[in-house]
Amino acid sequence: MDIKETFFNYITEGNETKGDFIPIGAAMLNGETITGAHVKIPLKTMNRHGLIAGATGTGKTKSLQVLAENLSDKGIPVLLMDIKGDLSGLAQPSSGHPKIDERHEKIGLPFEAKSFPVEILTLSEQDGVRLRATVSEFGPTLLSRILDLTQAQSGVMAVLFQYCDDNKLPLLDLKDLKKILHYATNEGKDEFTESYGRISTASTGAILRKIIELEQQGADLFFGETSFEVDDLLRIDENGRGYINIIRLTDIQDRPKLFSTFMLSLLAEIYATFPEQGDSDRPELVMFIDEAHLIFNEASKPLLNQIESIVKLIRSKGVGLYFVTQNPTDVPEEVLGQLGLKIQHALRAFTANDRKAIKLTAQNYPDSDYYDTTEVLTSLGIGEALVSALNEKGRPTPLAATMMRAPMSRMDVLTDTELSHLLSESKLSKKYNKEVDRESAYELLNEKIEKAEAEEAKEKAKKEQEALKQEEAKRKSRSSSTSRRSKRMNPVVKVLTSATFIRSVFGILNKVMKK
Repeated sequence: MDIKETFFNYITEGNETKGDFIPIGAAMLNGETITGAHVKIPLKTMNRHGLIAGATGTGKTKSLQVLAENLSDKGIPVLLMDIKGDLSGLAQPSSGHPKIDERHEKIGLPFEAKSFPVEILTLSEQDGVRLRATVSEFGPTLLSRILDLTQAQSGVMAVLFQYCDDNKLPLLDLKDLKKILHYATNEGKDEFTESYGRISTASTGAILRKIIELEQQGADLFFGETSFEVDDLLRIDENGRGYINIIRLTDIQDRPKLFSTFMLSLLAEIYATFPEQGDSDRPELVMFIDEAHLIFNEASKPLLNQIESIVKLIRSKGVGLYFVTQNPTDVPEEVLGQLGLKIQHALRAFTANDRKAIKLTAQNYPDSDYYDTTEVLTSLGIGEALVSALNEKGRPTPLAATMMRAPMSRMDVLTDTELSHLLSESKLSKKYNKEVDRESAYELLNEKIEKAEAEEAKEKAKKEQEALKQEEAKRKSRSSSTSRRSKRMNPVVKVLTSATFIRSVFGILNKVMKK
């Protein structure tokens, strides 16, 4: 038995599966594709998470596309984060190419061009189904971690949420949150101090600055109603294929805070909403997070801990998470250790740091008698990858340099006309694209402040009226006293006036008689 036959048996026996699976390509040995030595991923282990990594232009996006297509064909809904804007082509069939036919002949798999059911979603003002969530749905703990608040500031946030709950003040968007922050240290200061203790203006000022930072990255578009219901990610079309939900993120590459905020809120909502699946035969939903470093680079330590916890726990809900990035070192080790499937495209060694990173990457894969992993990582061609998966018993499958199958859908973006047509047929647009701004904490607190100010003005006017009455009473009292004194003096005045008159008359007469 020659080495090719031995290798063929090694790969096929290691990839043998009793349940449903996705064949992603055929194994390669010494640069030659071994036809029929298929590398398979059991559906049963697709909730064990995974990584697709490799240098720019090596085929990461196409591998993601292949997995998404095959999951959809199996009736499993998919959620894709499309940061580069090149995944919308899933809605149209591949135009085919002789090189695709040649590739599939080598692999030993038939090629079929087809389109898939696609829903376009958006976080920003781009066209698509709008994704929103309310501040209340985040809760004080998650929001504090996203804003990277101190322990004291997190305590203030908890008090603010408690006050809003106690007083039935809905926290829907960021203007609600900013309003309650202002109210707690100004108009409502005495009320808060009496019921919840004194709130420091330094703490509320620091929280406000963090909110403004988040707002500047476009979070004001995300926070609000109508909240997106995660169950709408689980739709199946009339042919039994799972919807591929594509979130267009091409305009938020420079706003990683918004991206990580959204991702964490979505994962938290899925974990809280989806029922426990246990060790099921297929995932409920599979999520692909492209440019995953955008989540981790800007994440604080508490936020990373939260992500790590969710990655560990969410698989019990039947959800698989797949991170797509250039280098495995972009993903924290605590998260990387939770990933069962690894599809590693070529890495390039241009610098000493690159060579060091390649050695570290090679250590993440099982040892193989057939490969020098470090060498293979730098010699893989476009559309080729080192693959290590988990079998149905949770054990790693044999490491295989793999020629990946080609996507069945278009490997390019939709035209503007095709995109407009796709959006016009969306069944979710009517549900989520109408902006709702119902009465919430902002309006209710303004109403409360206006009412308090009106009561204060009324009380002030009443006091001023009473003061005027008192002053009028005092004036009348003084006037009456003067009048009484005047009456007592009148007889005396009359006597004095008569005497003066008489003296005057007699004085004149005396003068006349003397003459």
